[in-house]
Amino acid sequence: MEKQRRHLTIKQILANRTITTQSELASAMRKEGFKTTQATLSRDMKELGIAWVYTPSGAKYMLSPEQEEERLTTLIGFEIEKIEANESMVLIKTLPGRAQGVAEIIDHLHLPSVLGTLAGDNTVFVLPRSIKTIRETISALRDILEKTKQV
Repeated sequence: MEKQRRHLTIKQILANRTITTQSELASAMRKEGFKTTQATLSRDMKELGIAWVYTPSGAKYMLSPEQEEERLTTLIGFEIEKIEANESMVLIKTLPGRAQGVAEIIDHLHLPSVLGTLAGDNTVFVLPRSIKTIRETISALRDILEKTKQV
């Protein structure tokens, strides 16, 4: 579980900041409470498919987009405790402090039945595209959890 949390934190850092060196990433990880060695960080970056990419604003580390969906679905299941719904909305309970990360991952997956998410500390409201797609939305989210259990 520690590795998955570390990977999720790395992904969140790269999504929110420009990181140009491994030492910058290590420093950001320390601020998030992770004490990682350079060797561990290098392995994590390789496993996550992080690449050194040249962009118009300069070179930086970025996640490989083609493998992103698979990695996201793997990580999200470790953060979710339960999924419930009524006739108009889906509610996801997460580990404390993880709801925003889960909501961001759900948004990034671009599930066809999901219009958007709203997150608190440990609760995510998932707004389906239509009340007719509630079952499809729940099914898609539960499929993600099942894939996680198989990993």
